[in-house]
Amino acid sequence: MNKDNMVDKLISLRGDRSRMEVANEVGISVSALQMYENGQRIPRDDIKVKLARFYGVSVEYLFYDGED
Repeated sequence: MNKDNMVDKLISLRGDRSRMEVANEVGISVSALQMYENGQRIPRDDIKVKLARFYGVSVEYLFYDGED
């Protein structure tokens, strides 16, 4: 998993939505989302699925595409 790609994609997909809006919809804390977007933490598999579904992309695209 390439953290930089994950971070870029999470931030890009969030767009103009607030972290609070996304966190509430996904069922995670704002601080957890912030740590994912800053590359400080990697989400658990169940959270990866929730984020991918929320953004309408695959888990592979969001977390694994672009690996070296």
